[in-house]
Order: sequence, then C-alpha cells, then structure tokens
Amino acid sequence: MNQLTSLDTPFEIKLSFESVIKNLEKRAADPANESQKSDRALLAEIKNSPELINGITDEVQIRRNEALIQKLMAGFFPALLTQNEIKAVNIPYTNLNFNLTERFKSILSAAGPDFNLQIRDFDENQSYVFSCCIILIGFYRARLNIGKPLFYAIPTKNGIVKYYRILYNTEFMEILPTEKSVRLSQEDIERLISNYDDLDLWKEKFPKGSWILRGFSIMTLFDATVEIAVSILKENLLSKKTTGFRQTVESIFQSIYQISDIKVGFTAFIKNENRFTPDTFGRQIHSYLLHDNQHDEMQKLLWSNFYHNLTDNKAYFAISDTMSFLKANPENHLAKHFASRNIQSFILAPVVKNHHLFGILEVVSSTSGEFNSINANKLEVVLPFLTDTIERYAAELQNEIQAVIQNNYTTIHSSVYWKFHGEAQKLVFNLQREKDYTLREIVFHDVHPLYGQIDIKGSSDARNFSIQKDLTHQLEVLLILFQDIRNSGYHTENFAEEEQQIKQYLDELLLPLKANTEQYINFFLDWTIHSQLKNITQPELLPYISSYFQETGKADGNFHNNRRKYDVTITTINEKLANVIDMHQPEAQAAFPHYYERFKSDGIDHNLYIGTSISPKKEFSLNKLQELRFWQLRVLCEMERAHFNFKSELPYPLDVTTLVLVYHSTIDIRFRMDEKRFDVDGTYNTRFEIVKKRIDKACIKGTNERLTQPGLLAIVYYMDEEEKEYSGYINRLQSMNILQDGIKKLEVEDLQGIPGLKALHVRINHQV
Repeated sequence: MNQLTSLDTPFEIKLSFESVIKNLEKRAADPANESQKSDRALLAEIKNSPELINGITDEVQIRRNEALIQKLMAGFFPALLTQNEIKAVNIPYTNLNFNLTERFKSILSAAGPDFNLQIRDFDENQSYVFSCCIILIGFYRARLNIGKPLFYAIPTKNGIVKYYRILYNTEFMEILPTEKSVRLSQEDIERLISNYDDLDLWKEKFPKGSWILRGFSIMTLFDATVEIAVSILKENLLSKKTTGFRQTVESIFQSIYQISDIKVGFTAFIKNENRFTPDTFGRQIHSYLLHDNQHDEMQKLLWSNFYHNLTDNKAYFAISDTMSFLKANPENHLAKHFASRNIQSFILAPVVKNHHLFGILEVVSSTSGEFNSINANKLEVVLPFLTDTIERYAAELQNEIQAVIQNNYTTIHSSVYWKFHGEAQKLVFNLQREKDYTLREIVFHDVHPLYGQIDIKGSSDARNFSIQKDLTHQLEVLLILFQDIRNSGYHTENFAEEEQQIKQYLDELLLPLKANTEQYINFFLDWTIHSQLKNITQPELLPYISSYFQETGKADGNFHNNRRKYDVTITTINEKLANVIDMHQPEAQAAFPHYYERFKSDGIDHNLYIGTSISPKKEFSLNKLQELRFWQLRVLCEMERAHFNFKSELPYPLDVTTLVLVYHSTIDIRFRMDEKRFDVDGTYNTRFEIVKKRIDKACIKGTNERLTQPGLLAIVYYMDEEEKEYSGYINRLQSMNILQDGIKKLEVEDLQGIPGLKALHVRINHQV
C-alpha cells in the first residue's frame, strides 16, 4: 500500500472532500434546487465511502473512489472545458495528482510512459521547506511571500519541451497539529525565516508527521513555454560555460516555435574590419551563411539580397520555401546557397543596436513551410535580450583583445592596429574554445621607408660644457669649505690628500671632457669627501656643511644648475619639434594610412612606412608615396623654422640640422616582441638601417665638411630618378617661399660598405 504520508513532508496527508460534501448536503436540502434528486443520490453513494470525509490516506483508496471523486468535483471540472483546461486535484508541492482533465491526460500521454512529472528546479529539500512555510502562514499567521513561480517541463511526442506554470487553489485545505508538533515561539519563527537553507533546523521544528494536511487543492497549469524559454536563454547567455551551449539554444528555439527540425546559427560582423566571421564569442554557434569561413562569399550573398534591409531597416528576412523562392529567383545567390545546404526554410534577423551591426541570427530548418514573415515576429521576445547580451560580449571581447595587445605589443600605432587586433582576436577565440594558439609575428612586406631627422648640433659639446662648469663650481666651493674647516681649528690633516686630488680634478676640467670624467669625480665626492663631511659634528661647522649639501640637490642645487639648463634646452627642442610633426600627422594619414614612429634623443628622428600591406583596403599607388615624400620635406622645413623662432629663448641657443634619406627600394618590417617595436626584417633590408645610422656623421666627399649643417636641408639618395623627383619637390617649396633659391648637388664620402651616395643641399628660409 502506497501511503500518502510517505511523502517527504512534515504532513500526515488526509485527502478529504468534506467541504464539498457539506455544500452538496445544503443543496440537497434545498427544495428549489433543480438537481436535488441527483444530489441526494450522490450523497447516498458517499455514505458507502466515509474516507471521502474522514480522509483518504493511501492511493488505493483514491483509485477505488475515482468515479465518485469525479462526480464530486464536476462543478470544478466542467465537462465542456475538459479538452481545454489543464487541471487536476492535487496536494501542493507533491506529485499526488488525480482527476485530470482530458487535455492534461493527453499532454502526459504524449510525454511517454517513462516520463515522471517533476516540478522544474524544485528538489525535495525545497518541497519540505515550502510545506513548513504553509504551516507558518496557515497556522501561525506568519507574513511570508512564498509565491515563487513553479513550472513543469513536459516534452511533446516530437521531443520538444513545453513549460507549464503551476497555480494552486488551496482554499479547501486545513492544517492541524499532531502530538508530534513543536510549539514555535516568535524567536523560532524568525530564526527559521533567516535560515532557509538549514534543512536540519526546519526538520527539527517541523518533524515528519507532526502536522495534518486535510482537504485538497486544485492545480491549474498554464502554457508558459515562451516565457520560460526566454528565461532559460537568459541564464545560458549569462553563463560563462560554453559546453552544450548550441544544443541548449536550439532546444529553446524549438520550444518557442514548437518545431523539432530547427537549427540556430549566428554570423558575427567585425566592424573595424568590415567583414563577417563565425561566432566570435566562444559560444560555439554554427554559421549557416558562411561556407568554410568564406567572407567574400558572405558579402556576395548579403549585398545581392538584403544587406541594407537587414541593417538599415532592422527587418527580418524570412523564406518559407527555399526551392519555390529559388525557382522564382533562379539567380538569387542566397537561395542557391541555402538550397545547396538543404535549408528549406529560414529566418535571418539582424542583431543591431545603436546602428551598430553585431551580426546576423539564423533560424533554419530542413523542412519547407516552417517559417514565414508572420512567425518571424516571434523573435521579438528574444532579440532584445540577445542583442544586449551580444553587445556585452563584444565589449568583453574587445577588453580581452586589448589586454592581449597591451601585454604583448604595448601601444600600437592606429595604422597597423588592425593586424595586431586580428592576431589578438585569434588568441582570444582559441582560448575560449580551450585550444592552444601561439601569437604569430607581425610582418608587413614591401613597404616604402621614409626617414628623416632633425639633429641638435653641438649637443654633446654643450653637455660637456655644462658638466665642466657645474663640477668646477662644486670643487671650488669644496676648497673654500676646507679653508673654513681649517680656520675653525678642526684637525684637517685628513683632508690634505683629498684637497690635492680636488686641485688635480680642477686642472683636468680645463681640458676637453673625457667620457668617464663626471662619473669618477662624482664617485670620489660621494664615497670620500661626503662621507668625511658627514662625520664632522662641531656645531660651528655644521651650517657650512649643511649649506654645501643643500647645493648638491639635482632638482634645485647650484652644483647642477648648468646641467639643468642643458636638460631644459634639449627637452624644449625635442618637445617643440615633436609637436610640429605630430600636429601634421593627421593630414599625412589622410593622404594614405601609414605606419609612423618618431624618437626623441638629441633631436627628433622619424620613420614612415607606406604600402599596400599596411593598409590593404586602400588602393596604393606611387602617387601616394610621392605625396607623402613632399609632406615630409615640407614638415621638416617647418620644424626647423619653428626652432629658429624659439632658439633665442633657450638656456643654450643650440642649432639644429635637417636630413632626409631617400631609399630606392621597398623593405619588410617585423614587430620585435622582445623590444616591443618594429624593425627591418631580413639581411637585405638591414642595409636601410645601416645607412640611417651612418649618414648623419658623414662628410661631403673630398672635404672635412659635415654633410648636415644648420640652415641647410640635406637630402641623401642613390639614383638619378630620385634626384629628379626631389628637385621637383624643392622647386615647389621654393615657390612657396619655404626654401631659398638654388640647389647644390654633392657626393657623400664613401661609408663603410655603402659607396655611391649622393646629396642635395638647399637652404631653408627661416623668414617666411
């Protein structure tokens, strides 16, 4: 015998219809009741089944009284609605269901004989606690809201899962304590309410069999398939797990459309590359529009059919019968594509937000007639959340890609960012799919290099001069300090040798400065002189010593005054010159996107690399190269003129020299991961770097005169064609009054391994 009390709840269940029978007795006693006779006959039958009043306690009694219960409940289960309503007599939170409507029976029959009706996401622990909450509400009048939506997930005969929301009508139930019940205080109730997950506590306060649940409830189910399917979709979209994601999404769409033969795909759109790709978020969703990842084929499909309708109008594109559509439109690429993949019916929906296309959602079937322009609108219940989620994924993806770039490449120039982005994206995609991937080196082939520099002339001499003046001043002050120490009566025999060394250093500082002079004088001062001065404790000498050490500060001490002036001079020149070329960079990029880098040292060096591989989506021609070469000359002249105008304001009025190297062939450049910068690639290409490093110190052939001189623009080249090209640029700049009249042709002295260089000299007009 299957006892109802065997259910895991604190209740002894007594299924009683006493309230219904009492109402039946009142009706039978009413002379005006037209059904008085039949009501009395039903009461006579009930007398033979007293358990209907006293309480049914096992399932055998239910089965024995099944026909009688059906008569008793006829008012609640109208025969006319039995094919429409999904209802049953029930005890809440249990699987005790009987007196089912015909529709409920047919739903369970379609689910199959092995199907077990269980409340979704509702385990035995929850069942026990919720039963206890019924007691708290019904007996203790506790103010609790336990209205958690409950659902059944029931498959159809085609295996499609439908979801039904459960509603209980419990007005025919009463709760009574047994001798096992535990009387609860307010403190006990508050403790229980605060410890929902403590099942042991709930069972302690509500032992099994400590309460009687007498009566019955009526359970009604409502089809909530779309609502629950969307909720499950949200849960999966929020989840970081990707295993089985595609199958789950397809199951959800099958529930929404009630179509078993349904597949879901997604084709992502990468805006900055203007191309379509398979799912880029690691969710493992197939693309039905892309064939073997052929982006060009995708473009062909979209542009020939509905791209603007999808993206601009945000309209769905639905075809009910692919073959019929193809027959009517035999040249339609999309219909051909889907027919070849046995897709007989489909919906394509743009995933768009704020005019940004994230991709295209694909809902397809191998059965014709499944989709149309009407049921395409069902997507409206899922697309808003799907769009928001994909937007979030896209932002997270960009953050991951940016992190890869930051960690592996540092800051990347915008013109080549696309290639680093693509490589970082491959790494992120493979990591999402738990695949190994090694970042490939970034190489740009066959680019035209442009090199130019403005060098600060005499910067080394100025630096040496500032060091000599500062060290001389410091050593002379030390000699005066030694004299003050001697006059105070302090024993100075320990300083005799040091004083002699200082005088020797002063003599050395009158001569040209050697490379390590500053280093060994500072070492002597720090480790010999200063350590001894710090050991002097005579109060009368401390002010002198303190004053000396105050002047040693690099930030504001007088012993570094000239070196600070030198640093300010170099920094100011570099900043001013860099600002000029940086300010003009946007107009050069507008002419043709190229890689640009500059370096500050004793002046400004810059490299420009231009070619098809840098910007493959633009049409490159030699006219673009020539435009950039002219831009380079014009900006270098402007940089030197800018320096001329502020030179008089500098602590050291140093001059600058200007040089341009014209290289006759293309080179390859490779990003060096260890140095985090681009460098020439290959032995042949290194010639360009060698020339760059040697020409700024080169002399005019047959003389000791340096090639680079203040006020002159020096253009170094190899070939006569380059001379002709640059002579044309010079003529244009002369007509603009940027360069003075006249061009001087020169030969450059043969450098080690680099013979045959030529040069043009032309004077820059500083007064425009």
